[in-house]
Amino acid sequence: MPLPGAETPLSYSSTSTLSVHEQEPMSHPSFIEPHTPLKDEETASEEGKQSPTSTSSKYSSSKSKLEAASSDNSRGLTRVLTKPLPTQDSILPPSSYHPEARPQASNPKTNGLSFLNRLTQRQNFATQYEYSGSGTLADPYIVDFGPEDDATNPYNWKKNYRWLLTMVIGITALCPPFASVSYSSTVVEIGPVYGMSRELSTAGISLFILGFAIGPLIWAPVSEIWGRNFAFYASFPAFALFNLGTALSHDKATLLVMRFLAGFGGSSTLTNAGGQIGDMWAAHERAMATSVFSLAPFLGPVLGPIVGGYVTQTCGYRWVYWIQFIYASVVTVASIVLIPETYAPTILRRKAAQLNRISGKEGKGQVYIAKYDQVRKTKSEIIKIGLLRPFELLFTEVIVGCLAIYGAIIYGILYLFFACFPLIYQEVRGWSVGQGGLAFLGMGFGLILGNILNPLGNYWYRKATVPGIPTPPESRLPLACISAILFPVGLMWFAWTSAPPVHWIWSILACIPFGIGFLWMFNSVVNYIIDSYTLYAASALASLAVLRCLFGAAFPLFAVNMYRNLGLHIAGTIVAVLAILCAPLPFLFYRYGPYLRRKSRYAPSRPQKTDEEQPETVEQRIEEAKDELRKVKTRSEEALEPEWAADAGENAKGGGEGVRDVEKEKSHELDDAVRT
Repeated sequence: MPLPGAETPLSYSSTSTLSVHEQEPMSHPSFIEPHTPLKDEETASEEGKQSPTSTSSKYSSSKSKLEAASSDNSRGLTRVLTKPLPTQDSILPPSSYHPEARPQASNPKTNGLSFLNRLTQRQNFATQYEYSGSGTLADPYIVDFGPEDDATNPYNWKKNYRWLLTMVIGITALCPPFASVSYSSTVVEIGPVYGMSRELSTAGISLFILGFAIGPLIWAPVSEIWGRNFAFYASFPAFALFNLGTALSHDKATLLVMRFLAGFGGSSTLTNAGGQIGDMWAAHERAMATSVFSLAPFLGPVLGPIVGGYVTQTCGYRWVYWIQFIYASVVTVASIVLIPETYAPTILRRKAAQLNRISGKEGKGQVYIAKYDQVRKTKSEIIKIGLLRPFELLFTEVIVGCLAIYGAIIYGILYLFFACFPLIYQEVRGWSVGQGGLAFLGMGFGLILGNILNPLGNYWYRKATVPGIPTPPESRLPLACISAILFPVGLMWFAWTSAPPVHWIWSILACIPFGIGFLWMFNSVVNYIIDSYTLYAASALASLAVLRCLFGAAFPLFAVNMYRNLGLHIAGTIVAVLAILCAPLPFLFYRYGPYLRRKSRYAPSRPQKTDEEQPETVEQRIEEAKDELRKVKTRSEEALEPEWAADAGENAKGGGEGVRDVEKEKSHELDDAVRT
């Protein structure tokens, strides 16, 4: 349905028409010559108002004219797409347009773009659909996605192709985290070369993560204004070049500045990649796609120290920076070649622009606009929303603020390990640089195991799902509740097994529950935020990413001194206590989440209840009604990422709101005629 505030006509006086020139005879009744009403038509119309028996004659007359128009086509006349009157014995299927008018959409075996078009991103936008509106400036045609054979709709792409894109996106998203922590294997080596203390050399990790925190505030609005691909093209090639600057640096100032800028450029994957997943996968499919995608950025910090350790030991520390540059360059080229635009508003704007050009060339002067532009924000408004709304959600929404703090602490602990693992395994246990990287294998195994077991979360989601009723977002949280228990267990286990004489295998095994909990927690929280805040999910996720990265930048700075001054056991216990203090949060949100969302300014609708809630009393229902009246009515067109709606993709295969359902209209007309 149109966005609030848009002036939508109560009725549509015409439909979009595009000329099709054919030399071969056409027998299809969808293409007829425009003509003035004949006398018998007018007479039948007048008689139809008086006698019910005139209906059949009217339809018979229309059918004879369609047949006459079909036979006249052999003379090479111009045919125009329009909506013929139906007959009782001839109802056109919804996708029965002439095959040559929609060469891609007419073939069900090519459910998506051709491979060549995917590579070159030349999408055929000029498909012959009938759009709502009159084609004037006051009432333009509203361009939306068509039925299930509309190849421009990312939800209609073949599932194998979407999985291919998801894998490419995941490999690309793995690159910045890999670059952020593979640097940790060079910290000891670069100190004497660059004249840096241990703390200052560790700051190379913190500055990279600091750039990660600032970047999403810029790249999220950019992706909304110009699309996913533009945000990627503006950021990721720069990320590759800044990694090249790191490899070529010979003083500490250049090294640290390049690290910060590389983090800023690579941070576009935090919002862009997740948005692309939401662009292609419907809500009921998104959990599995998100689990595969989210494994990549969390597995990067595990692979980074392992690869970096052996490369530093074998080839020298500078080759670590060269590998970062090579990896970034390869995925940049692969993404530019393989990944088409997935952002729905950008696709529809391009489609509207192409239809306007075609209409202008044909001298029709018809006006088309994307459905998202019925009420469109200015660029300054978008940037303002992108910069300010994440902080507004962070400080005014209880759900966002608490989960952001919890996620930030866990993320900070992860990056604390990158600073203290060299101390624990190389200095205390005497391992080499390459062997020190292998200490992260326990955490990596936990992440992979958590990803394998992640479908367990669908059990609770399916259990809470009732056909025709929105599934409560709290059904995403059971795995987060389990993670809240795994974190303290793994961290306390690690704290008291990290130092000799305890065998090293026990401390590495202790990282497995931490890795499982880490993946489950972030997957659950991301899906919970998306389901809870729908249109505002991008801003909510940006606020989580900003605080998470700030903690990730701060924790490594004090990690080494804390472990040295307090000892491995006490310092590790303090870290575990932080996780214990945060453990009740998922349980509280599972129980009281519906109440908090009713109080939220940004909850788009009254939430459903979980099975655990007791039936409401009359007083509670009255209080809820008052809450709804007190709620600030936010405009949905102000939200970032309009395709993040809870039902995104659920009905995409049936055509969008701006595309007229010709089959349904014909059926209604026929029913009205029969009743008359």
